[in-house]
Amino acid sequence: MSNPILIDSLKFAREGRTLAGKLPVNALDERVHSDLSDTSGEVDYTTEGFRDRLGRLSLRLVLKARLQLACQRCMTGMEYRVETDSVITLFTDPEKLELACEQDESLDAILAEPELDVKALIEDEIIMDLPLSPKHDDCGSDTLLRAKADKPNPFAVLAALKTSKSE
Repeated sequence: MSNPILIDSLKFAREGRTLAGKLPVNALDERVHSDLSDTSGEVDYTTEGFRDRLGRLSLRLVLKARLQLACQRCMTGMEYRVETDSVITLFTDPEKLELACEQDESLDAILAEPELDVKALIEDEIIMDLPLSPKHDDCGSDTLLRAKADKPNPFAVLAALKTSKSE
């Protein structure tokens, strides 16, 4: 990964700092690009440090982006909006992290790092937000009809084989 955005996660959260900016989509790692049909645009991000209701140091990561994905039906580009607001709780002890995650399955937590890469967190959030199989709500009947016309119906082929064997 090139050009990381590094913060001291504990200090950042303890001091209630905020970091905001825009990150070009083409500057993201290949692991994000592999799911996109186009790498234009940018990701708006805001990272805020704070203490959660239990007094634990945490980071809030808010992302907004318009990404281009390939529709899995018609294989044309489609816009997908990323709008996430996630809270990541910081731990310094791996055992406490594991125990907290066992007690609260919805907890999103990591080990605090003196050089935490915010760009990697942004990429992780985008990847987790992307649909497994992006599809338009309606690809248009022309596209679907062309796709169906190009291939013979497999059941019709099987039926023809069955009748030719029985003769």
